[in-house]
Amino acid sequence: MKAIENSKHKRWWWLPAVTTIALFFYLITPTPKFDVPTSTVVFSSDNELLGARISDDGQWRFPKTDSVPLKYETAVLTFEDQYFYYHPGINLQSLARALWLNLKNRKVVSGGSTISMQVARLSRKNPPRNIPGKLLEMAMAIKLELRKPKREILRLYASSAPFGGNVVGIDAAAWRYFRRPAHQLSWAEASTLAVLPNAPALIYPGRNSSKLKYKRDQLLQKLYHLGEIDTFTYTLALLEELPSKPSSLPNMASHLVEEAHKEYRGQRIQTSIQYEYQIKANTIVERHSATLAENDIHNLAALIVDVETGEILAYVGNSNDPENMYGGQVNIINSPRSTGSILKPFLFASMLHNGILLPQTLVKDVPINFAGYSPQNFDYTYSGAVPAANALSRSLNVPAVEMLHQYGEVRFLDVLKQLNFTTFNQSAEHYGLSLILGGGEASLLELAGAYASLARILQHFNVEKAYSRSDIFVPHYLAQAKNERLYQDQAVVSAAAIYETFEALQQVNRPEERSGWWNFSSSNKVAWKTGTSFGFRDAWAIATTPKFIVAVWAGNANGEGRAGLTGSKVAAPVLFDLMDFLPQSGWFQKPVEELTFVDVCAESGYIASSICPQKVSCEIPLSGLRTGACPYHSIIHLSEDRRHQVNSSCYPVNKMVHDSVFVLPPAMEWYYRKKHPTYTVLPSFLEGCGTSSKLTAIELISPRNLSKLYIPFEMNGERGKIVFEAAHQTGTRLFWHMDGTFIGETSQFHQMALTLEAGKHTLTIIDEDGNILEKSLNILSEKY
Repeated sequence: MKAIENSKHKRWWWLPAVTTIALFFYLITPTPKFDVPTSTVVFSSDNELLGARISDDGQWRFPKTDSVPLKYETAVLTFEDQYFYYHPGINLQSLARALWLNLKNRKVVSGGSTISMQVARLSRKNPPRNIPGKLLEMAMAIKLELRKPKREILRLYASSAPFGGNVVGIDAAAWRYFRRPAHQLSWAEASTLAVLPNAPALIYPGRNSSKLKYKRDQLLQKLYHLGEIDTFTYTLALLEELPSKPSSLPNMASHLVEEAHKEYRGQRIQTSIQYEYQIKANTIVERHSATLAENDIHNLAALIVDVETGEILAYVGNSNDPENMYGGQVNIINSPRSTGSILKPFLFASMLHNGILLPQTLVKDVPINFAGYSPQNFDYTYSGAVPAANALSRSLNVPAVEMLHQYGEVRFLDVLKQLNFTTFNQSAEHYGLSLILGGGEASLLELAGAYASLARILQHFNVEKAYSRSDIFVPHYLAQAKNERLYQDQAVVSAAAIYETFEALQQVNRPEERSGWWNFSSSNKVAWKTGTSFGFRDAWAIATTPKFIVAVWAGNANGEGRAGLTGSKVAAPVLFDLMDFLPQSGWFQKPVEELTFVDVCAESGYIASSICPQKVSCEIPLSGLRTGACPYHSIIHLSEDRRHQVNSSCYPVNKMVHDSVFVLPPAMEWYYRKKHPTYTVLPSFLEGCGTSSKLTAIELISPRNLSKLYIPFEMNGERGKIVFEAAHQTGTRLFWHMDGTFIGETSQFHQMALTLEAGKHTLTIIDEDGNILEKSLNILSEKY
């Protein structure tokens, strides 16, 4: 028995040694790795290729494919490795057959390599062929088979195989040679790509096409005989032409692709872009750009954003080719540009939210001067006073500056920052009142985001009856999960204020070619706003519906202004063409929980006081209840014939007629009555009655800030003059005095240009009726 047992032990003495040696070779055999740079590849939400950027080593090598298309898999395994799913990484029968053929032909005519061995060879960067290299590849193939499933090995091969030139991998090859995804390849195309890695330098498309066709047709014949394709498919496949040379990849959103390349270099990126919207947006921008170029306006950008998700659905960063001479490489969507009037809705909404005005409250529209800053309306006219909503829909500059002066630059700047604007990074003093007219810069992306945030706040409040900070964010081009909703008691801007703002913006006049749009039931309700920067350098147009934001910018990337470059004439037509192909989404639901009805003065738009003769019931935000009563109605005492004002010192009280009148301050009245023929000017006082009215007859229009005045210097270096401008209710003569000294008189148009020394002064203005206006001045220095 012992002899038998010893015999058994001796029989297997070599097993530990072999196991040790096998383990040693397994450990020292390198595992195939592909540590190589890949191209940045960008897809739409529906998996259409938008564009790509070449990898850092100059190869068109897409990131590793997720799956191998069935046709390509069948073709490549038929051609390269029919027993791929059955061998352990090496096929001894194929190796023996290759050795016999090579010896018979006295040259290498067959390699006998499996797909796994080719993966190993590709990982070694295709070194010169020799016996030691082949043995190493065999060992690497076996190790690869032990570590990875067959389908993963096939994906490695499909992603790394050379397809001629600088094209690597099935995905890049499918797009470069056939301009379609790999899973859409025909049998002829899949067969072409299956045979191409066998000798890519020799049968590169466009070179030795006959050899390539011969190999492809042989493979098709084999597929036919194996029953993989039928007779009809085989016949048609043989008739398909070969690609002549690699094609350019799609370039549907070049600036978006470049942004993605910077942020996600070498990755496969699926964006939120809807391919159909992108195609249409490109077409519209290209068409308008061709027309604008005739006026030397060379750049145009557009965004379409989904309100609910904040996802970008179409992204046109610039109308021009990045290679041209007109700044085509500049991504306008991310570039800060002067805002013009495009921020006015945020100020209007903020003032409603804080109970500072009501939608129809009259705001001042007269010539103004704030320490040398004298904004003007676009048409250089003034209305004296206009309802706030009307001032917004007409985009009047002077009322906007007056409103910002009332609201406060610091306060408004804080609102902009809460709406995620990052470009307003200077102090409020730096921007001053010009902030509302383009004194600061913003990007199209952040502007679209702010408008979308307002729409989102309103939409969500109507559903949830609550506010969440997560409603405010900048649009993004990657599909993302919803932000966690963190509820809060107060919004940056209330739903009611936003609703009233959108109602006002719905009244903005559309481009001339769309006049009368309200007569058509099919017309989409849109809240929209334009903006034009100083010097006609930037033209903006942004629109919102409950579902979409459309934002457009037009101009020149180098900042050159052009006559006629305005938001309404240039950007608005593009905007409405973009709006036309979007589905209609109705109109915003009214946030009734934040609205209330109140009587307002029909003439002033303020909450009606007890002496307002005409009152109308109006729906206002609850915050509007904090606004004051109408300041423009006063009780006056008239003679029995109503021709003169009187008082008790000159007229019997029992004969007086008491009346409530709508009276604006002199400067506002002077311009207001020109556009309102029904406006009644106060009658003069009865002779001998004096001027005991509480109403001010004289008003100093400019300068406004009398505590900080500077003497300007002219271009020739001489000291300039400060221009004082006043208004009178009746336009009578005014007599001007400085520091008690008479300096002149004016009639109808009351302006006086004066040169003053530094220090404190007193300006006195007297009218023909003896009404006096006295103002203290402080000239800080003689330098402006």
